[in-house]
Amino acid sequence: MKIMMVTSELVPFAKVGGLADAVTALSIALSKKGHDVRIVMPRYYKIDRKNLKQIPGAMAVHLGPYEHWVGVYESQLPSSKVKVYFIDHEQAFGRDGVYGSYLEPDFSDNTKRFSLLAHAAFQVCRKQAWIPDVVHAHDWATGLVPVLLRFTEKNTEFKNTASVFTIHNMGYQGVYSKQSFPDTGLDWSDFYSTGFEDWDRINFLKAALVSSDMLTAVSPTYAEEIKRPEFGFRMDGILRYREKELIGILNGVDTSIWNPSKDEYIPYRYNSKTLDEKEKNKAVLQERLSLEIDPSIPVFGMVSRLVDQKGISELFGPMYGSAFKICSDIKLQMVVLGAGESWCEKELGFLSQKLPNFRAYIGYNEELSHLIEAGSDFFLMPSRYEPCGLNQMYSLLYGTLPIVRKTGGLADTVENYNEETGEGTGFVLDYLSPQSIYDTVGWATYAWYNKKDHIKKMRKKAMGKKFGWTISAEKYLKVYADAIEKKVSML
Repeated sequence: MKIMMVTSELVPFAKVGGLADAVTALSIALSKKGHDVRIVMPRYYKIDRKNLKQIPGAMAVHLGPYEHWVGVYESQLPSSKVKVYFIDHEQAFGRDGVYGSYLEPDFSDNTKRFSLLAHAAFQVCRKQAWIPDVVHAHDWATGLVPVLLRFTEKNTEFKNTASVFTIHNMGYQGVYSKQSFPDTGLDWSDFYSTGFEDWDRINFLKAALVSSDMLTAVSPTYAEEIKRPEFGFRMDGILRYREKELIGILNGVDTSIWNPSKDEYIPYRYNSKTLDEKEKNKAVLQERLSLEIDPSIPVFGMVSRLVDQKGISELFGPMYGSAFKICSDIKLQMVVLGAGESWCEKELGFLSQKLPNFRAYIGYNEELSHLIEAGSDFFLMPSRYEPCGLNQMYSLLYGTLPIVRKTGGLADTVENYNEETGEGTGFVLDYLSPQSIYDTVGWATYAWYNKKDHIKKMRKKAMGKKFGWTISAEKYLKVYADAIEKKVSML
């Protein structure tokens, strides 16, 4: 099967969130199964042309009456056969930031930028004389892709090409002024029929939900949740209408990177039979962050974007968040790695100064993120909602028991602790509040000090979980086949 991925993020070239990891890992998994997978993405400023191969000849891309000339560069995903095509346009992509910058969190010309990407994706296929069976678009920034396939390219060489659109996070939809609709290259007569209209604005995600042959969400539970108002962000009605075409597929984990027995970032590698080595990583973590080096004290780790979705208000909110009370009342240590909301970053700095058992690192550090996963005993992830989540899966594989809210991919991957039998792989809270986080951390700490055999049993069970991409890739292939069948039936 010939599969074209269109994405705004891709590891190792440009990453904002888990989208980048998912597209890379899925593409490689599909390629290993013998499929011809190619990816189209922007060449952002930080992606050095010197490391890419230029495809000769400029390429014309039309956005309505306007003609834009772009360059095309080529590379491959490391250790794979997957080709990556980079759209080079200085005005659109020659800047720092994927969707925005520190001074401008959401670029004012994003409508034009990502419309250019969508149109260019089809032009790349023509330039390479390669017509895919399926075009798989990811999140709002590529929302125009299935629209073009259904409305603009329906009588071209792409008439038999099916579209699949993956919802990675309903909270980000690409909503912009109606006046920027011409930037999509579509005619005003298509404003309503394509699904773009959203209360007299345009909505890239909504257009994709209306126009795609098949839809996927990044976990089974999230696929159900987004059909409800509290998680659907106003799109729940469309998703209920299209529920037969909406499939939840859990993201996998790149176990060549996230594997405690092979991890190059941690000083002591281990598996479920050599957990003593995990304790050595804990000592390194404690020393690095200037915490008391004591193996008897449980360490609660957290690696997260510091945004409201992640439950940061309930955990770190000044005067009402539970972190201060947790660290004051309970004999434990807490370490946090992350960046995001300025108020939260300041509060983490305050907590680090006031509490001898709390440490925070503001920013992102790949090595430290691996050390926190390996050196912590528990992992905090009290998300308000979580489409899939990766850190709880990393934690399970590293024998670091997650503390999560029962939502999305967290509900699909973490089994709640049973005090009577010792079964489970983590600690689950049903309702998000400062008190529920406090109580659940207290519950986990109680088990740490009083149920050592249960903790050991849970760790071994967690580390035996399988989160590779092989199973997920098979499920996507089934979705591709359904999309093609649906496309053929409409011809």
